[in-house]
Amino acid sequence: MFSSLRTFLSKIIKCHSEVDFLQIDENQNEELDDDELLNPMFRTSPRSSLAEELAVKPCHFDYLKIIGKGSFGKVLLARHRETNKYYAVKVLQKKIILKKKEQKHIMAERSVLMKNIKHPFLVGLHYSFQTTDKLYFVLDYVNGGELFYHLQRERVFLEPRARFYAAEIASALGYLHSLHIVYRDLKPENILLDSAGHIVLTDFGLCKEGLTPTGTTTTFCGTPEYLAPEVLQKQAYDRTVDWWCLGSVLYEMLYGLPPFYSRNTAEMYNNILNKPLILKPNVSNAGRELLEGLLQKDCTKRLGVKDDFMELKCHAFFSPINWDDLMARKVTPPYVPSVTGPTDLRHFDPEFTHLPVTSSLCNTDGLMVTSSIREAAGAFPGFSYGPADGFL
Repeated sequence: MFSSLRTFLSKIIKCHSEVDFLQIDENQNEELDDDELLNPMFRTSPRSSLAEELAVKPCHFDYLKIIGKGSFGKVLLARHRETNKYYAVKVLQKKIILKKKEQKHIMAERSVLMKNIKHPFLVGLHYSFQTTDKLYFVLDYVNGGELFYHLQRERVFLEPRARFYAAEIASALGYLHSLHIVYRDLKPENILLDSAGHIVLTDFGLCKEGLTPTGTTTTFCGTPEYLAPEVLQKQAYDRTVDWWCLGSVLYEMLYGLPPFYSRNTAEMYNNILNKPLILKPNVSNAGRELLEGLLQKDCTKRLGVKDDFMELKCHAFFSPINWDDLMARKVTPPYVPSVTGPTDLRHFDPEFTHLPVTSSLCNTDGLMVTSSIREAAGAFPGFSYGPADGFL
């Protein structure tokens, strides 16, 4: 499916690479227009003005290792000099974002990140700030490895472990849906484990905001193995695409491959559209029933179409789950990643961690201001953000 191990936040930086994502149809009308970018949700708020007031700068951090790299920049393990806390700092090159016309998606991702601060299974944004030529996201540092990494090593998970992960993922998706956000790109590479073994969902570059329970959208995007039939058919689709993706990930956890996988992409698409779901008997009746509900090709009959997350919570497969305890992180994870501390990078790809950290992250004083840099400097109004309760 993917030739090499992807690691940690390299996906959240690679939002729209040709390898991982299908190209968005340029004729679609989902893109934010200039008026929307001037909307208060994108403008500098009282919180973001705090960031400016405190003058958060790249040099407030020591950059220790590169832990991810993508088409827009890189992600680094960083330690805040004053508090000694560790963060994942995502650094994006403005000129590359502008060249690929992705600034609206970056601003939408920042908007979604700002709404995630209260959920235990979504990566948290602590700060965002910018220099003349770069954007910085200061995020939770999560070093337990991708679900993809652990699934590759173990091939399949036992049902209790798969249920635990599916429950935490479902609660995160349900929370996003309650905010009228559809995630649209659930896959094992975007699901991290923290050092305690809990799920952390990352990469909000393909999220769609403002989608009400009865709302639909049409943009053709996602990752091939996990695309819902209605997306493939370029039909209007709703939030139930996320439940299809959850079904695909759960199937992969239990059986080792996505449900309609083929190395031939055209054949895989045909499978998604036309091939009946095959469920082998090594999964419980409740598990097979849940997969049938989530992987229902007709989205009007799919599990979750009526009451969204509530339908999943009440399903027999999740009967062992105490949802209040789950949300309070009181359910003991079935697996705890072996990490000795924040500087233990064993679950990150050495391809990234062996790269040198450049001093240019901190030093922008000598930057030659060209016309393209001048254009980039003002292209992200209101990007800066800081929490209301103090510095980091």
